[in-house]
Amino acid sequence: MTDRIWLSSYPEGVPADIDITRYASMLDMMEESFQKFASRSAYSFMGKELSYKQVDELSRTFGVYLQSLGLAKGDRVAVMMPNVLQYPIAVAGIMRAGYTLVNVNPLYTARELEHQLKDSGAKAIVILENFAATLEKCIASTPVKHVVLCAMGDQLGLLKGALVNYVVRNVKKMVPDFNLPNAVRFNAAIAKATSGTLKKVTLKPDDVAVLQYTGGTTGVSKGAVLLQRNLVANLLQSDAWFQPALGKIPEGEQMVEVCALPLYHIFAFTVGMMLSMRIGGKLILIPNPRDLPAVLTELAKHKIHVFPAVNTLFNGLANHPDFNKVNWRSLVVSAGGGTAVQSAVAKLWLEKTGCPICEGYGLSETSPIATSNPVTVSEYSGSIGVPFPGTRIKLLDDDGNEVAQGQSGEIAIQGPQVMAGYWQRPDETAKVMTPDGYFKSGDIGVMDERGYFKIVDRKKDMILVNGFNVFPTELEDVVSQMDGIMECACVGVPDEKSGEAVKLVIVRKNPEITEAQVRAYCRENLTGYKQPKVVEFRTELPKTPVGKILRRELRNK
Repeated sequence: MTDRIWLSSYPEGVPADIDITRYASMLDMMEESFQKFASRSAYSFMGKELSYKQVDELSRTFGVYLQSLGLAKGDRVAVMMPNVLQYPIAVAGIMRAGYTLVNVNPLYTARELEHQLKDSGAKAIVILENFAATLEKCIASTPVKHVVLCAMGDQLGLLKGALVNYVVRNVKKMVPDFNLPNAVRFNAAIAKATSGTLKKVTLKPDDVAVLQYTGGTTGVSKGAVLLQRNLVANLLQSDAWFQPALGKIPEGEQMVEVCALPLYHIFAFTVGMMLSMRIGGKLILIPNPRDLPAVLTELAKHKIHVFPAVNTLFNGLANHPDFNKVNWRSLVVSAGGGTAVQSAVAKLWLEKTGCPICEGYGLSETSPIATSNPVTVSEYSGSIGVPFPGTRIKLLDDDGNEVAQGQSGEIAIQGPQVMAGYWQRPDETAKVMTPDGYFKSGDIGVMDERGYFKIVDRKKDMILVNGFNVFPTELEDVVSQMDGIMECACVGVPDEKSGEAVKLVIVRKNPEITEAQVRAYCRENLTGYKQPKVVEFRTELPKTPVGKILRRELRNK
């Protein structure tokens, strides 16, 4: 698509291309923000605020500690935490010390965690103590040699921190017993390195910044290799794209953004943590977005300008009786991503806040944003918008040829935010990259005459639960290992709350296996959003003449 017809749909002031050579790395961008916004509040968490200056000092010290472990430049360091203050400190410290960040879902089971730590080759992990018992089960089988243990109250001050930790551990019983004898506490690591000096590291555009794990186009979890320049590009693209809306914030007022989506997810990582830092905003960290009353109580304390969320969160909040306790009138951007926003939800959100949901589209492989509706929209369109500055999209048929405008084809994306490939998997990378450098998304789209794209289907059997990818092959592989299971298959079925839900169909070898046993096994081996909502037993699965399971038929019944 060489003529980029979508450029005529860009709001005034948004450039067709961006200069990504302005920064050699995320580190350069971060250092600039630390200096420029030193006196501003950077993060707010449970009533405690950290300034850019404090994050600068703490992350520098944490970087000193990491360097003292003897890791080599480019070594991988995993972070397994919800949205707590230690997350941005750890991320900045890891990058400043010259290492590669591996974002890990804190709700992973030991099996899932072991795969990611082994695959990435992570030598160190920063983990919240609530999940340490999971790490204990698998650490011996991984390359991890150094563990930094965080607690919920670490950065909340002596008295409040002690109280929060006491409640989390002893009242709410959220920290299962664990034994990690060589682990070092986060605050102890900071204290130990306070007098040290950070060895300056020069990061180049092609250095690996983050390994972002995803199922890609098949079920095996793979690390999307996001280079420094990929993340720099998507941040500068997002910054330019949001400017028409951010310009509505009164002069002299600090931009305040809500981060209710988990930071290990690429949408929250880039559009939440990194974009807020880039523009000197204050980020409100929400550790548990499912606790809607607590979310609304927290948000009522702030004047909010930017709110990235997935459909279920917009929906849950807008329908909550406490919704109007929050002053939503200062909202200038409601960014929808992760999964399709439903029109009814978008309509209700606009009615209640006066700020339309601006839906975008992207993947871990694209850092993540590839397309977005303009932030100047006044209503929901049902489209995923137009390609970001410097981004080209074409729609391909099964033979890799570009289809005519108005016809559907696989969305293929080219741009400075597209990953370098999958970590140590050239075979998988070759499957998704075209010879001319386009990433094949697996989503089927159609483009209208103005250059707006709409997703009409998915090529792959991926199930999208609350914006998280669930791959049938992984579930089937796990469930088929349960004693007494002959074979199984899973598909996505429509779900009012989560968009899609997992339906698991099983053929038993042992007829006495119950649904409760299957669910218990799944809880042990699969994280929450991968759990089947529907479990069904059958005598056989529908198959093609060559024996391939017809998932389509399972979906229709």
